[in-house]
Amino acid sequence: MRTATKLVTCLATVGGLLASTACGVGGTASPGGEGGEGGVALRMSVWTADEKQLALFDSIAAEYTASHPEVSSVTFESLPFADYNTTLSTQIAGGSAPDLAWVGDIAVDLMAADALVPLTEPFSTAEGYDYPDILPSVTQGFSKDGELYAYPFSNSPFAMYVNADLLAEVGEEVPEQLTWEEVERIGAEVSEETDAEGFVIRDFEYSSWMSLATVWTGWGATPWEGSTCTMNSPEMTEAFQFVHDAAFESGAMPGPGTSVDFFAGDAAFTTAQVSRAGLIDGSFEFEILPLPAGPVGEYATLGQAGMGVIASSENVEEATDFLTFMTNPENSAKLAQFFPPPRSSLLSGEKLAEVNTVLSAEQLDRVVVQELPEAVSPPVHTGQAEIVQTGKESLDAMWTPDADVKAVLDSTCTAIEPLLQAE
Repeated sequence: MRTATKLVTCLATVGGLLASTACGVGGTASPGGEGGEGGVALRMSVWTADEKQLALFDSIAAEYTASHPEVSSVTFESLPFADYNTTLSTQIAGGSAPDLAWVGDIAVDLMAADALVPLTEPFSTAEGYDYPDILPSVTQGFSKDGELYAYPFSNSPFAMYVNADLLAEVGEEVPEQLTWEEVERIGAEVSEETDAEGFVIRDFEYSSWMSLATVWTGWGATPWEGSTCTMNSPEMTEAFQFVHDAAFESGAMPGPGTSVDFFAGDAAFTTAQVSRAGLIDGSFEFEILPLPAGPVGEYATLGQAGMGVIASSENVEEATDFLTFMTNPENSAKLAQFFPPPRSSLLSGEKLAEVNTVLSAEQLDRVVVQELPEAVSPPVHTGQAEIVQTGKESLDAMWTPDADVKAVLDSTCTAIEPLLQAE
């Protein structure tokens, strides 16, 4: 049952919102397809501004509106990734929600608040949809009590992108499998001997600390288990010590305040999702490998995104029908050009290479098909946004040369554990 009190209370927690928070938000919009005049105008919030991706979405929307005169247009609203959860929460709580939205770790809060529309029945009964083709393993983060609430359109294992030109410049070859020890060693060489940096953790920037899951999983660490904080575990302490030393001792990783873009040729290595391959522009030779092995051996981490229908939309029926169309087998194959799909029928290197213009079938098999079955997603928790923000404030003390890593992690647990235990 969708009560206003439940929705606003939950989403205010998600975004760390105050009662005085303004509900107006900014963003850019892609107009999508336009159908008959006077029909329903649908809006989907997304966190991509990639022109090629938006062009694909627009083409799918145009095909839909051409055969569905009851929908006049579908607009894709691009919101900044860094503020996406807060902005979406504000929109929903303030009554200006989109009809559909991309969802990531915010999904657990939206499901708890009954803010998403159940999708199992409309997907299962749609002609030609082939709902059983969707891998059950990738639906878990977007399901509650056996009901699917968001279509997991992107299931992208994180990989290690390698600038082969920079490695050659320091006399190194691209190995078949990396270790974090090798990444730090080679990265320090590149930083010392060239104008480029060693390695960067994509989107981390000493702020988005959950991005470090691509590192700490290799140490067998996790930030929490249920309601217990494990940020100060021996495994996590070793992982953060590695990152700290790479930044402030070996110089393998650029320090705070340095803006580095691997895809512009600025670094030898970066961790990023396979779906970021579209940023490769051909200006340097590159390779893509599974994440480096850590002390626990080889591992894989997964970044996911889902598409859901917002329950407070005035156009739930039309939005659900459009989402069913956008994620049917034919359109899922088109989306696979950018986003590793959830459908088993599409998960082969050859199939993915049919629509991927950057990565080869061999590369896609290595970093998607072989990695996906064992990949683990970073943990999520109700009230995730507040937990992450509180953790960031505590971890700010980590990013100085003389920081006591264990002491900072102890303080982080002290700060976030009450939030983990809150009902």
